[in-house]
Amino acid sequence: MDRKTAAEKGGNYIVSWSGGKDCCMALYQALRLGYKVSHLVNFISNDEKRVRFHGTNADLIRQQGAAMGIKVAQYETNWDGYERDFKARVRRLLPTGVKGMIFGDIYLDVHKEWVERVCGEIGIDALEPLWGQPTGELLDQFIELGFEAVVVGVNSRRLDEKWVGRKVDASFRDYLKKNNIDPCGENGEYHTVVTNGPIFKQRLSLSTGGVISKNEYRLLDIRDVRLEDATSKQL
Repeated sequence: MDRKTAAEKGGNYIVSWSGGKDCCMALYQALRLGYKVSHLVNFISNDEKRVRFHGTNADLIRQQGAAMGIKVAQYETNWDGYERDFKARVRRLLPTGVKGMIFGDIYLDVHKEWVERVCGEIGIDALEPLWGQPTGELLDQFIELGFEAVVVGVNSRRLDEKWVGRKVDASFRDYLKKNNIDPCGENGEYHTVVTNGPIFKQRLSLSTGGVISKNEYRLLDIRDVRLEDATSKQL
């Protein structure tokens, strides 16, 4: 879909937002196509107050929204009630003119099928800007565009935990390639938080502690987040 066609569709689009590189690239590509984005929709666990599946601090997500100048709609949920809560919360945003929702899925059919079914039941479009793109090319593009991200979690059975807290850069990309790990971590090998890039008006500066162990996962303990002047060329 070209930029003109996207603009002609009208209405606002919202983004399923985890704070990581894939949803950020989906947002970037949607904006490039001319979609108007009104909200980042983020779900946190109602017990730990952290982002579902990523373990990211809830305040960091709000700071990302502030850094990009996009409103954050953040809600609490639990695993058993996730789909119910997802549909209920998104429906609350429909009166603001929401026409569709943007997702960062790349090739997992089960995710795409869920997205299309749930959005269909809500009555909005499901937009997957990254779908079918080679993950190696996506990671290359992310780095080359000037996005900055930190690895905030790894599955220690698949990825060396030494990468927790380190930047997503050429050396990380080379490590993934050498060890035959999906470049985008599409199978849950690792998770990231984006701190700066072409769609950021300010960059996030993270103050971190150690590494938290949770079953086979190793998560970065983020203590504080500050906003600073952005250094990357903006979109």
